[in-house]
Amino acid sequence: MAKKSVKEANKNIDVDSGVRGASDKRFQIVLHVILIIMTAAAILPFVLLVASSLTDDATLMKFGYNFWPRKFSGYAYSYLFHSNGRSVFHAYGITIIITIVGTILSLLAGPMLGYALSRRDYSRGRVLTFLVFFTSLFNGGLVPSYIMWTQTFHVKNTIFALIFPTLLFNSFYIILYKNNFATNIHPALIEAAKIDGAGEWYIYFKIILPLSLPILATVGLLVALGYWNDWQNGLYFISDKNLYSLQQLLKSIIDNIKAMASVSTGSVADAVAKLPSNSIRMAMAVVGVIPIMALYPFFQKAFVAGISLGGVKE
Repeated sequence: MAKKSVKEANKNIDVDSGVRGASDKRFQIVLHVILIIMTAAAILPFVLLVASSLTDDATLMKFGYNFWPRKFSGYAYSYLFHSNGRSVFHAYGITIIITIVGTILSLLAGPMLGYALSRRDYSRGRVLTFLVFFTSLFNGGLVPSYIMWTQTFHVKNTIFALIFPTLLFNSFYIILYKNNFATNIHPALIEAAKIDGAGEWYIYFKIILPLSLPILATVGLLVALGYWNDWQNGLYFISDKNLYSLQQLLKSIIDNIKAMASVSTGSVADAVAKLPSNSIRMAMAVVGVIPIMALYPFFQKAFVAGISLGGVKE
């Protein structure tokens, strides 16, 4: 009788396991379908962007945008690099410099504030945390910021205008730093280092930062992306063409084509009409995004780990 009960119990367990297995398999299928749709939603716009940049401009105006060029043409890239090649490469250099320097300075200054706010023995931590959070809700506005940077710090038409207005900390990044340090750096580790005679600077640079590489890589990638895509600082503070960043130069090329099209007449108008006014926008977007896309896979693992760690709160 006991053996029969055991067999029935095992049979019921096998049935339950089979049901759960089928349910899990259906869930995995639904999850994969959702992920495939989300992946396609992210990739297809870029495919459309590249295809449009390689399409003849007249065909683009007549038939609209397609995922495959109806009439292949590389004239947009030819115009971009042959007519403006030196300016484009110079702007690339400016953008690379401000991205590297701005990211390094941000990673030097930002974690210091985040680390100070994460220390429970810091008496002013609550007040500073409130001030950091407050700046995410309110700011002084564009006009006071412009007056401050141009009349007090005199950064207009200097390379510093492309670095420092963006350098001052984003409160979101500071909160990421703070949560990461508070969650993943145990206070006992700091106390042990102090007992061994380590000072605050030694603890910060030799213990805290090496244990926080994922969050540093995450924020570093976000900051670098912000510097690379920034065009507002150039629009507000830069009128010297020798200091144009890539994004500002591309915007200037588009504005020049529009201006020529609006005032040209006769044979000049015919020449302007042949310019790739539509496809060149797509070509410029491709030129601007490819370097970031090429670098992102090297930071992907640290990016995901840093977001996971920085978003956890005790």
